[in-house]
Amino acid sequence: MKRIDNQYKFDDFRKKFSSFTFESQKIEIKGNDLLISFFFDLDGKYHFTPTLTIPARDFYHWHSIPDDSLQTLAFQIGMIELISYWKITCPKKVIVKPFSLNEKQIAFWKKLYFNGLGEFFYLNNINCSEDDFMNIESSSEKTFPVVNLPLQEKVIIPVGGGKDSVVTLELLRNEFECTPLIVNPRGATLGCVKTAGYADDDFMVVNRTLDPVMLQLNKEGCLNGHTPFSALLAFVTLMLGFGSGSRYIALSNESSANESTVPGTKINHQYSKSVEFERDFREYVAENINADIQYFSFLRPLNEMQIAHFFSRFEAYHSVFRSCNAGSKTDSWCGNCPKCLFTWIILSPFISREKLTKIFAKDLMSDLTLMPVFEELNGTSAVKPFECVGTVEEVRACVDAMTNRKDTIAATSPKSTVNVAELLKNYNEENFLPEKIAAVLKSYLNV
Repeated sequence: MKRIDNQYKFDDFRKKFSSFTFESQKIEIKGNDLLISFFFDLDGKYHFTPTLTIPARDFYHWHSIPDDSLQTLAFQIGMIELISYWKITCPKKVIVKPFSLNEKQIAFWKKLYFNGLGEFFYLNNINCSEDDFMNIESSSEKTFPVVNLPLQEKVIIPVGGGKDSVVTLELLRNEFECTPLIVNPRGATLGCVKTAGYADDDFMVVNRTLDPVMLQLNKEGCLNGHTPFSALLAFVTLMLGFGSGSRYIALSNESSANESTVPGTKINHQYSKSVEFERDFREYVAENINADIQYFSFLRPLNEMQIAHFFSRFEAYHSVFRSCNAGSKTDSWCGNCPKCLFTWIILSPFISREKLTKIFAKDLMSDLTLMPVFEELNGTSAVKPFECVGTVEEVRACVDAMTNRKDTIAATSPKSTVNVAELLKNYNEENFLPEKIAAVLKSYLNV
């Protein structure tokens, strides 16, 4: 991905705009729908009101939850939502009005913002340190209260439409009461939950809207780039967990997500999917909100190779899953991006080339125009793609396993230091799976 020298814009905006303020939040229960609005202010010149709407379901009990608990949970969502709007001009000061934050809480948010914006800073060629990029001030004396609500042995599983969440759903739903969650439903996400047998009212939906003023400012040349969506999802799932009385929130982030996108740095497109963020988030929630609710990645012990192996067995999903961001609006595989090519490669040891060609509507390995993308994936280029893709070694191992590489983009790929069989034996112990959840995964792996 091309880098743009926007340091001058960053410096100029920080002179023109002195502060960004989280003014307030509003929670409304209309019928059984929950509507959350946030009110942000940029130096009194621009105002933003992003919203979240959670459509009614029988398993929610919003009316019986104390307002102070709802306010606590909404505030956390607002704190992560604000970073999408702050990045427009990156003012040095952030003022938080709804609740006060202590030094440890401020340190948590600053670390999350800085590392979650690592790709944004890198691709915009912005040089700043974690200490200096932002100062957070609280203007309220009111601390947000902890949340004390009963939880049951139920599991929420966010579904993104790709192979990973399908594997989590299929492995857990026969052992626990599982409820899929979709943010801003689209073809593939709906296709996956419907293929799993869930009716319209059986899964959670969150409709998130971005403020049009931000979108207009982006068009006019303000700073733009990647923000940590998975961190937003983490705080949204807390709200849904307490709203439905579900103790477990099972993400589908694998061990491969820990690898930096830019080798030798902490810049990681998948930072908010990493085990580092997961650890920080769990500690923050346990100390400040509730220690009973459990947020974890069910697939953290696995690598991408193992997930692909599982997914290859779930043939009913092969025609409906999509991992391509470029084709998300048309519910298709674009066939030209790193996500498409990586997904093809990681499935190639387990699904025939003929079937993959049918899934992707073309033979990606024969498309020589994808050579630059392939070189980013296999480590020949200095930087990996800024996408949710696996490790260099996983790509190389898959290529080594290909029986016919002649006249394909894989013809000159570097050799791997491990093979497919070795990668399929991994179990990463650095994870936060509750014992009874880990037992399910181990039973499928025969560990």
